[in-house]
Amino acid sequence: MATVTKRKGKKGTSYLLRCYCGYDIAGQQIERNCTWRPPANMTERQADKEAARQAFLFEERCRTGQVLDGSVRFADYAEMWIKERGEITLRPRTLHSYKSYLTRINAAIGHIRLDKLQPHHLSKFYANLMEEGIRQNAHCKACVDLSAILKQVGLKQYELVNQTGLAQCTVRSAVHGKPVASKTAQKISDALGRPINKLFALTESPEPLAPETVRKYHAVISTILNTAVKQQVIFSNPCERVELPRSQHKDAEYLQESDALQLLDLLQSAPLQYRVAVELLLYTGMRRGELCGLEWKDINFETGVIQVRRTSQYLPGEGVFTDETKNYSSSRAIRAPASALTLLKAYRTWQLEQRLQLGDQWQDYDRLFTTWNGKPMHPDTLSGWFHDFIKDSSLPPIHLHSLRHTNASLLIAANTNLQTVSSRLGHANFSTTAKIYAHAIQSADAAAADTLDDLLHPVRKKA
Repeated sequence: MATVTKRKGKKGTSYLLRCYCGYDIAGQQIERNCTWRPPANMTERQADKEAARQAFLFEERCRTGQVLDGSVRFADYAEMWIKERGEITLRPRTLHSYKSYLTRINAAIGHIRLDKLQPHHLSKFYANLMEEGIRQNAHCKACVDLSAILKQVGLKQYELVNQTGLAQCTVRSAVHGKPVASKTAQKISDALGRPINKLFALTESPEPLAPETVRKYHAVISTILNTAVKQQVIFSNPCERVELPRSQHKDAEYLQESDALQLLDLLQSAPLQYRVAVELLLYTGMRRGELCGLEWKDINFETGVIQVRRTSQYLPGEGVFTDETKNYSSSRAIRAPASALTLLKAYRTWQLEQRLQLGDQWQDYDRLFTTWNGKPMHPDTLSGWFHDFIKDSSLPPIHLHSLRHTNASLLIAANTNLQTVSSRLGHANFSTTAKIYAHAIQSADAAAADTLDDLLHPVRKKA
C-alpha cells in the first residue's frame, strides 16, 4: 500500500507518495517515491482526495515495473533497455553488437547502481580494455593437413559446409590453416569424427583492444544512460565526463588507377561469378551487403541503372537474411557503365544455364549472387575469395571494401562533383564523403592548382 505524506513549503502544498516494492538481493527494502503537486484551483479537501488517488495509481505503476529510480543496477536497466528500445529501434546487426558489448560491460559495471555510477568507474573499465591479453578472441588453427583428411574420409569442402552449417569461406579458411573461432573448429571436428585437439591448436592474441573499439563500448554505455537521463532515472550521464582514448586516424585503403587496371586484367581469368561481383563493386562503389542483396529485377539493361533497395547480411544463429539499406540515402539508383552491363548480360546467361541444369534443385530467390543451388550467397564467401585472390596477386593488400574507396577516389581524381560522388555512395551526409576522402580531395585540389598555374603562366610571361 502506498503512503501519502502532506508537506507545506514556500512553493505551496505538495504530497510525497511512497511505495515499498519488496527487498533486493542484499535484503534492503526497495522504496519508490515521487512528489505530486495539486493544481492551484484545487481546494485542500479536493487535493487530499486526489493525492490518495494518485498514490493508488503510483502503486500500480510500481507494481507493474513502470517506475524506476537510480537504485536499479546498470545490468538490470540495460536488459530492460534492450527489450523496450533496442529490439524495436536497432537494426539486427547493431542489436547483435550491442548484446555482444554488454557481456563485457555488465561483467565490469553491471553490479553498480545507476545513481552510484561515476566517471572513474568507466575510466577504470576503459583502461582495462586497453591492457594486453584482454581480447576474447582465442582462435583455433589447424595443426594437421585438413585437405588430406577430407580426401581420406571422402568428403568435399561443400559437403563439409552442408554438414556443419558454416559459411563456405569459413570452411576454406580452416582448411587453408587460417585461425577460426573455437566453435567453428568444434563443428568441423565433429563432422570429421575427430577430437578437436587432434585437428586444431589454440592460439591467443596478447594485443589490447584498439582505441576505436573502446570508443564503441563507450557509445553503447552512453546511449543506454542517455535514456536513463530522459526518463529521469538519473540526473546526468557520467559518460559525458570521461576522457576517451584518442581516435587513431586511418586513411581509407584504395587502389591507384594503374593498380585498378591491373585488377581488371587479373579478373579476366577469375570464375565468372566472382569477376562480375568484384567489377560491379569497382564500377558502382556499392557496399558488400548491397551487392549481395541485388536481384535481377533491380537491373534495368535499357537505361543502365541499378537500383539499390536492400542488403544481404549474416548473423550467427540466424544465417543469411535480407535487411533494409543502411539509411534512407542508401536506397538509390546508380548508373553502370556499358562494360559492366555487357558483363552482367553474359553472367545472366550463365546463371540461367546453371539453373536449367539443376532443375528442381534450384531455389529461385532472383539474386544475382548465389550458392550452387540459388540460395543467397553468404557475404563472407565473397570476402574470403577476394582475400585469397589478392594474396596470390602482386596488388597491394587491400580488402573488399577498398573497392568502394577506390571507386570514390578515382571519381574525385577525375574532377567529378563531390555531391555526385556522395550520392552514388549512398552517404547520408555530404560531410561524410568529404571526411573519408579528404586525401583524394587534396590530391585533386593540388592538380587543379597545377592546371591553373599552367593556364596563367603565359600571362605572367607576357606581363
